[in-house]
Amino acid sequence: MRTLTCVLALLAALLLALPAPAADEAKNLYKKGKEAELRQNYEEAYDSYRKAWELKPGDLNYRTSMERLRFLASSSHVHRGQLLREGGNLPEALAEFEKAAALDPSSFIAQQEIRRTRALMNAQQTAPAPTPPPPTSSLSQRIQSAQGPVELAPISDQPITLHLSGDSRMIYESLGKVAGINVLFDPDYTSRRVSIDLNAVTLNQALNIVALESKTFWRPVTSNTIFIAADTSAKRKELEQSVIKSFYLSNLSAASELQDVVNALRQILEFSRVQQVPSQNMVIVRGTPDQVALAEKLINDIDKARPEVIVEVAVMQVRRDKLRQLGIRPPTSAAVQLQGATTTTGTTTTTTPGTVNLSRLGGLGLSDFIITIPQGTATLLFTDDNTKIIQNPQIRALDGQKASLKIGDKVPVATGSFQPGIGGVGINPLVNTQFQYLDVGVNIDITPRVHAAREVTLKLMLDISSVTSRVNIGGIDQPVIGQRKIEHEIRLKEGEVNLLGGILEEQDIKSLGGIPGLGKIPFFRYFFSDEKKERVESEIVFALIPHIVRGQELSELNTKTLDVGTGAAIDLRRANSETPRPAATGAPGGAAPLTPSPAAAEPMPARPAPLGPRALRFDPAESTQGVGSTFTVNVVYSGADPVYAVPIQLSYDPRVLQLLNISNGGFLAGDGQSVALVHREDPLGTLQVSATRPPGAGGVAGEGAVFTLTFVARAPGQSALIISRPGARDANMQMLQVTAAPATVTVR
Repeated sequence: MRTLTCVLALLAALLLALPAPAADEAKNLYKKGKEAELRQNYEEAYDSYRKAWELKPGDLNYRTSMERLRFLASSSHVHRGQLLREGGNLPEALAEFEKAAALDPSSFIAQQEIRRTRALMNAQQTAPAPTPPPPTSSLSQRIQSAQGPVELAPISDQPITLHLSGDSRMIYESLGKVAGINVLFDPDYTSRRVSIDLNAVTLNQALNIVALESKTFWRPVTSNTIFIAADTSAKRKELEQSVIKSFYLSNLSAASELQDVVNALRQILEFSRVQQVPSQNMVIVRGTPDQVALAEKLINDIDKARPEVIVEVAVMQVRRDKLRQLGIRPPTSAAVQLQGATTTTGTTTTTTPGTVNLSRLGGLGLSDFIITIPQGTATLLFTDDNTKIIQNPQIRALDGQKASLKIGDKVPVATGSFQPGIGGVGINPLVNTQFQYLDVGVNIDITPRVHAAREVTLKLMLDISSVTSRVNIGGIDQPVIGQRKIEHEIRLKEGEVNLLGGILEEQDIKSLGGIPGLGKIPFFRYFFSDEKKERVESEIVFALIPHIVRGQELSELNTKTLDVGTGAAIDLRRANSETPRPAATGAPGGAAPLTPSPAAAEPMPARPAPLGPRALRFDPAESTQGVGSTFTVNVVYSGADPVYAVPIQLSYDPRVLQLLNISNGGFLAGDGQSVALVHREDPLGTLQVSATRPPGAGGVAGEGAVFTLTFVARAPGQSALIISRPGARDANMQMLQVTAAPATVTVR
């Protein structure tokens, strides 16, 4: 007996050690994925569904679950990467975005965030320009060898001081000698006397100021030659360069959108020669180089991929029916009937109920009548039904475009009937009935609008309907349609779950049937009547979850403000380089320098070299706070160079910390001067703040707190304080190179 027991135990152990069949393992993985999905752990759920499908690739249930969770798992990685990037952790953010792209290669938002993050890390490599194909004809060769707009070669941008007074031609020629460029004049040019008194301007700025004073304009003819003429519309049209360029737009989907681009170019840039080619989504423009450059900027601003949104709609309906019916219903009626007369014909005897021969009227007795009493009914009934309906459709829509989803049936409803008139041979007796088909089921219309800070406005109509019963109207069987409808407009954050509203219905029905009087006696009423109680509870809840799958991608140039000249002429004003070139001690190309005279330039004194490193840091660099506590962090500047203003941008985690106040730290006001403090904060935890001393006050050097930040610890976690854009300016408003160190705040 002991031997048999050992053998059975060994066999059981071997069976347990054997690998489970693939079907059972796939089923367990699928169940594990369901549990992870309920916990909203979409990455784990997707991984479990994927493994289950790999074990049983023929099971469509596993595949559909995997494909459904692919987007949600990718979106989770994207959201985590956005939080990491906002916290300044760019490498880990890039890793999360790459995981999202690997899970869902079709995710545009993942690819978009990868490009943004790589641009911030300065890791994007520029591909070499493709070599143009060799020309095939003399005309092609001419096009290939055609040059672009003539640009003036860079001239010195070292600030100079000018005190010039005299003929405008002489002033132009003097500036040309200093800059080392040739100066040509229009034959119709008329000189006028002007007086120029300029401090700390570049040669390019001086040329523009002289042109403004003398009401002239200049344009480059070669890389070292400018041509000067009177600033009139006729002369500009005659002398300004004219260039042509074709723009191919890739994100427009309708001819009206292309027309909007053309209208914008004509209205804003005053293009007189612009042509649209709808078949190629192309715009051809001709104008001055500055006009065409601005046209390229405007087209890049307009030709953007429209944001896209996926909206998850969860429709949950719970219905509970309770029915209780108790009692005994005795007979409440009786029928009395004559047995009837009997007729004999040959061998056949027939009895007719309810009839009697006249000869028998006097002899009717009790045996000639029949009394019919119906049966009594005893009822003992209790039912409790629970019904749960969940529908979870998804809708993908373009920004500003209406998207519709209809799940259900088309139910015919009679809307009218008519009978044709008199025909050639008589009246047509047929009646023609007209029907209209109604959409019954889940009907959703959504128009999304994507905003900044990953917020979405949804204008929606949600209609849940069903055929509850049917009724006969005019001989036609018509459906009765129950409807639950919500129509409104809301604004949500991406991924935010919002309950649109719950509709709760409760019905209490009580009925009593039996013998009058006896049916109302306590306790005995259950022997002479039956009582029916019914309770129906129905609740329906709608939930919306928006997910941005394609966001609006804007560059710094898209939002940059540009100086485009005056209302009479479009002219781009080019900014000077922040790093000054060596001072022009002589004119390039062998031109002689301008010697000091009443019409000469006085050089600015050279700026002293930095005396020591400049840095910004947080004090304290690390701190631990309790939830709900209030604490301060100082932003400290240190450096040997006098600093006049400190503009910075810093970021923190708004889920962990809440900014209460920003105040001056006292460093810039150490000599008693008042300090102007300006700041701007957004909900994502980015703060832009600047402290500036009054004009003419000069700068201060040393070390001290520039800002004092007051925070409240909101929730447990860790937040990094990062100065993403450190900055400092001297008394001449020149930027100083500053390093920055982060800090860490832990909330427990």
